[in-house]
Amino acid sequence: MTALAASQAASRDPQRIYSIAELSREFGITARTIRFYEDEGLIKPRRQGLTRLYSPHDRTRLSWILRGKRLGFSLAEIKQLLDLYQVDRTGVQQLRELLRRSRVHIEDLERRRADLDQHIAEFKDVEAQVSQELRGRGADPNGD
Repeated sequence: MTALAASQAASRDPQRIYSIAELSREFGITARTIRFYEDEGLIKPRRQGLTRLYSPHDRTRLSWILRGKRLGFSLAEIKQLLDLYQVDRTGVQQLRELLRRSRVHIEDLERRRADLDQHIAEFKDVEAQVSQELRGRGADPNGD
């Protein structure tokens, strides 16, 4: 069995329990980060004394939290999206809201990209004008 197959099989086992160290290694984050997400109410592991016991559900939520962060969602947005699943177990509401928010983020990123493209064009214009002025004065634009 490959490592990927073993990981997938383990994640399908509803009885599987994960330690904070296992999740830290798997996702390449610190235990402190996982505890922070717990403090923020994003994951809710069981406790056995002082030991945190993470379920496959916690693992899945952690995966979605990290993906949401990579995509630029705030923790509040991620929590709202994850909590929608508790309201509608079909996931339809959650998916619709994810789609809506993704579209908002796409619009924002496209607007920022257009702004960056405009800034780049302006700097290229300045670069061309200054280079031409330096050449007109007999100086090499690429010299020091």
